[in-house]
Amino acid sequence: MHTPAGFPESEAGGLLTIDLDAIVANWRELAGRATAASCAAVVKADAYGCGIGPVAAALTKAGCETFFVAHLAEARSVRAVAPNGTIYVLNGLGPGTAPVFAVANLRPVLGTPDEVAEWHAFTRTSGWTDEAALHVDTGMNRLGLNFAEAEALSGQRASERPALALVMSHLACAEQPDHPLNARQIAAFREIRALFPGVAGSLANSSGIFLSPDAHHDLVRPGVALYGANPTPGHINPMRPVVTLRGRVVQVRHVRAGETVGYGATWTAQRPARIAVVAVGYADGLLRAAGGRDDKAGARAVVAGRPCPIVGAVSMDLLAIDVTDTGTGERGPRRGDFATLIGDGIGVDDLAAHAGTIGYEILTSLGRRYARAYRGG
Repeated sequence: MHTPAGFPESEAGGLLTIDLDAIVANWRELAGRATAASCAAVVKADAYGCGIGPVAAALTKAGCETFFVAHLAEARSVRAVAPNGTIYVLNGLGPGTAPVFAVANLRPVLGTPDEVAEWHAFTRTSGWTDEAALHVDTGMNRLGLNFAEAEALSGQRASERPALALVMSHLACAEQPDHPLNARQIAAFREIRALFPGVAGSLANSSGIFLSPDAHHDLVRPGVALYGANPTPGHINPMRPVVTLRGRVVQVRHVRAGETVGYGATWTAQRPARIAVVAVGYADGLLRAAGGRDDKAGARAVVAGRPCPIVGAVSMDLLAIDVTDTGTGERGPRRGDFATLIGDGIGVDDLAAHAGTIGYEILTSLGRRYARAYRGG
């Protein structure tokens, strides 16, 4: 295991362990499901909270050659550990940033006619010959040229437009296989590909890989599935778990029946209870809504080998766990012990469901106050 990063473990409220070998195994699993396409890796948002440098380095070592990020600063972090990789910046070309792309050998994902024009002007006057990607919207209505703009661009002479390595779009409902928008977007992207013969195409995200080969094209670009979240909601998760989060118990206290726990007094003890207070809160990515209330069960943690409910509203720096059923004395938790919040059968999607959100938000919200340790890679 790599030396922990961030706060020293003895000083931190929790320990976040990231299994780099599991990320690599997930990348290989996803690549194997799209055998006719190459498999990139989306490492934006600090590799979904797992650490962009260590993750990109491990994937590079495993053979990944193409990465997607959101911002230029992220791209430079990947370039530091993937000197020969192809790196695309999804959020496009910021005004005046074209020289930065050239210096770091990065590729912008062009999503507006203005970006296309600015990048073409830069390449024409600077002599920079590397290619860019073109994003065309097929129904997400977020980024990308519309069909008419893409069609107009395709009709221009090669000397009047940028050189393109990739044309791409993004699926809006891939995690819902039966959603009619999937078929419409797949059909629309097929038409767009026809406008740019000879240019590689990319449509499928994590869940898109599981739709059908019609969504794969030349390059698939998984993101959240690499980090252990389920790309097939409602079915068994085919991904290996990546993240383990353990929080430190700072106090074990006794609560009488009828007393409440936490802000807002939303949870009432129905019996004499033992409550373990853990030094992890919503400032660390354990969202406030994950705690149990009188009218709603909360997320669970594993304490002393037993699943136990998180009770009351999660505070900024603390949460409470009902450990009454773990026993007392040597069997029960004590100050300084750890409670497992993610891991030991609790996945990021499980925690997300209790917080009323998605695994993406849980992963990318994991705070910077943990001691971090990397396994494998």
